[in-house]
Amino acid sequence: MPPAKKRPRTYDPAKTRTAVLAQLSNVRDAVRTLTPEQLALPTRLAAWTVRDLVAHIGMAVTAVHRALDQPEPAKADAVLLDWPFGTSGNAAAIDGFTRRLAADHPDLDAYLADVDGGLRALLDAHPGTRLLATSAGALSLDDYLVTRAVELVVHTDDLGAAVPGLDIPHDRQALAACTRLLADALAVKAPGGSTEVRVPPYAVVQCVEGPRHTRGTPPNVVETDPLTWIRLATGRLAWQEAVADARVSASGERADLGAYLPVMG
Repeated sequence: MPPAKKRPRTYDPAKTRTAVLAQLSNVRDAVRTLTPEQLALPTRLAAWTVRDLVAHIGMAVTAVHRALDQPEPAKADAVLLDWPFGTSGNAAAIDGFTRRLAADHPDLDAYLADVDGGLRALLDAHPGTRLLATSAGALSLDDYLVTRAVELVVHTDDLGAAVPGLDIPHDRQALAACTRLLADALAVKAPGGSTEVRVPPYAVVQCVEGPRHTRGTPPNVVETDPLTWIRLATGRLAWQEAVADARVSASGERADLGAYLPVMG
């Protein structure tokens, strides 16, 4: 008899909404402290400056606004785990939109305040079951907000990496959602049960084809912290570099995940 199919992970909608708003607030607090010189610094994202990156963070949140402005799809035709694999196809359009936003909003604090206020109003006005047309297909608002938590966490880390000394906190629930969704995406990309990937305290997944582990200590184990995992999963950090720097512990002949990373572009 084949093994039972694992039930998809669920996310508490109220906690997700709170996490998205909290992480956006953390970003706003940090952006208020940035000087013109810091806003002009380069980032690890192509040719974007810090100013461009902040504009993009706002854009990632207002994707909810733009989706709600469109007619509601007739039915859901996607699941949350489709989203990580559908984010790289429109990079040129995203780049152009981001640069226009940065040019059009010289006052980034005011811009993010408008983004925050608009999101709160929309969340008050729409149920979580409302369907949205997204890059991955039709998803519920509740599911799409999980993807906004991912965007906020990933780009908060980008912002912190670009500005020395800028210590932006990560909301625990937002960090958990981001870690779990990207770990589950790895299990989809590399299906199997031979390797256990641990990202304490948020996620444990089985992946990679091979003999399935059933009891005792798994023969192939990968373990790392949430931010290192997120950087690996999004291509910010190379697998071999992470292993060499002891940011990842990998044991067993099937514990090399380099061929499966990143899971999200």
